Amino acid sequence: MTVEFEAKARRGALMLTIGIVVFFASIAVVVFSAKQIQRGHGDVGPWVALIILAALTGIADGVFFRGLTILAPNTGQAVVLFGTYLGTMKTPGFWWINPFAKRIPISLRTRNKVTPTIKVNDIRGNPIEIGAVVVWRVVDAARATFDVDNFSSFVDTQCESALRHLASVYPYDTGAEHETSLRGSTDSVSKSLAAELQDRVAQAGVTIEETRLSHLAYAPEIAGAMLRRQQADAVVAARFRIVEGAVGMVESALEHLEKGGKVNLDDERKAAMVSNLMVVLCGDHSVQPVVNTGTLYTG
Repeated sequence: MTVEFEAKARRGALMLTIGIVVFFASIAVVVFSAKQIQRGHGDVGPWVALIILAALTGIADGVFFRGLTILAPNTGQAVVLFGTYLGTMKTPGFWWINPFAKRIPISLRTRNKVTPTIKVNDIRGNPIEIGAVVVWRVVDAARATFDVDNFSSFVDTQCESALRHLASVYPYDTGAEHETSLRGSTDSVSKSLAAELQDRVAQAGVTIEETRLSHLAYAPEIAGAMLRRQQADAVVAARFRIVEGAVGMVESALEHLEKGGKVNLDDERKAAMVSNLMVVLCGDHSVQPVVNTGTLYTG
């Protein structure tokens, strides 16, 4: 891979001043020599030679001015002379570089990439739709210019490839609390995507600053079935939580009743009380009071 280094450049203001001085000096020499030729004093050969020299100096000065360049903040220029990499200019300002060198501009600003929504199977084989937002920027202009054909297109392709791979190693959703899923572990999944994508685009001199999933859904052909499944899972989880809470409330009620010693319940009455409380606490609708004049075994 190409190793980036700082290009050698001179201050543009100084070089511009020198170029202007040489330009006006060349004009002055031409004017003075022309007047001497008009006067016809002596041999005109030296004056003609001086005019030609001043004209060539003016032409060289024009080429000299081509080396002046202005570098804006967060931009860079890779400098190449006759196929040889001479370094990268990154410091903002007014500079002068070899006028025969080719300067390849490149933006170092932060960019946003919104991937198209793609259809892929998760680790369980369920077809899903997924998309992401990737924040990236170029940090190595030499690699971005010389090590890949088109760094922007390269990043686009790698974003889609990494997103497809990410979706195939995680389930869309899971019922386990500590299992990573696309829907339930957004932060963890985003970090995994950023790490994988950084490995893929490092050779292009690009750094990934942030990634976020922008779209996540089941594919239309299974969306309805999966919605019913999620609803069923939610009902089961809610029921489990209700029963768990009801058991705790019943245990607390029995403990408080027996704590003072004023109410002594045998096993039969405890069972009846537990049954009644569980019906009241776990039922979907309001219960109707029933007067029980017997025991659990006689009505």
